Amino acid sequence: MGAFYCAICRQTSFSGKAHIFGKSHQSKLKVVLVKFLEKVKEARRTIKNPQVEKFDCTQHKRKCWCYCCGLEVERDVTDGDITVLFGGLLEHMARPEHRKGTHTFWWENKADPKLRDKFIITENEMERFKIEVAKALGSFEEKEDELINEQATHIRAQEQHRQEVLQSLIEPKAELELSNAEGPCNSVDEASSSSHYRTPGSDEQARSGRDDRMVARQWAGPGQGLTFIGYQDSSNCGNVHTGAIPPWLQEDPQEGRSGTMEQEIGPSLQDFLKQKEQEKLKKLPPNRVGANFDHSSQTDANWLPSFGRVWNSGRRWQSRHQFREEEGQTNRQKRKRDQGAEGTKKPKLPEQQ
Repeated sequence: MGAFYCAICRQTSFSGKAHIFGKSHQSKLKVVLVKFLEKVKEARRTIKNPQVEKFDCTQHKRKCWCYCCGLEVERDVTDGDITVLFGGLLEHMARPEHRKGTHTFWWENKADPKLRDKFIITENEMERFKIEVAKALGSFEEKEDELINEQATHIRAQEQHRQEVLQSLIEPKAELELSNAEGPCNSVDEASSSSHYRTPGSDEQARSGRDDRMVARQWAGPGQGLTFIGYQDSSNCGNVHTGAIPPWLQEDPQEGRSGTMEQEIGPSLQDFLKQKEQEKLKKLPPNRVGANFDHSSQTDANWLPSFGRVWNSGRRWQSRHQFREEEGQTNRQKRKRDQGAEGTKKPKLPEQQ
């Protein structure tokens, strides 16, 4: 027997076509058919109720794999503006080539014959689908026209509102120019008519009133609804025009101001930093080592243990070599002391007669 490649199992079998009768092949074939049947059922639901949507390049350019033909087909049908969902898959399943490929696939893989007709779209079903698609396209175009009309009405309303606002801003300007032209004549008439009825102090009131009106007229620019709120009293604190020190040159920002010092609002900088540090500590585990350590306690600088100079600066291997060198020096000195002690304690030999 020659080698036989199975597209369902994606492997080469050397037992010939007897591979298709095995349990492994039949189980994988069942999984493939169930997976493909879900897409076919979803496409068949649109025969009676087609779904028409506006084209979206991220959703309506999908493709699906036809296991019966071994081809990749377009799932939807679109013209770049309108999309009919599952139209491409239904058209492919209605073609004679797909029908022929389905029969061949069932014969080669020995699939269940009862499921074969579910993967084929008849001509009657395709005609019905086309009729329903025509109706769905008509209703979709009507909805689009209504939406366009609503948007156009909204745009016209916005434009009308803008024109009304612009007209309301232009009319006060014309009235202001007219009042400026008639102002001198009216002021002369008012002065002549009110000169007989003036009281002490009325001159100052009239003068202040005229000044306020003139200032308000100067501030009321063309097309701007500005309101003059009066002069601000800045006699309590000096400025650069009165010879006072500028704020950026003062050591104390409150220097040069009359009255008591303003009370600081909010927490101080130290309280803020302390609270920020506490927020960082809340994220750490509460039972960690050193969580309850009292940092305010007084400790000696030499409280750390000294073994092998682990706590000194530098690397551990440097401490190890340094420790060994000192240990060797200590051993040499010890041996010298031992040899010196042995030399002093050595007894003298008796003289031979």
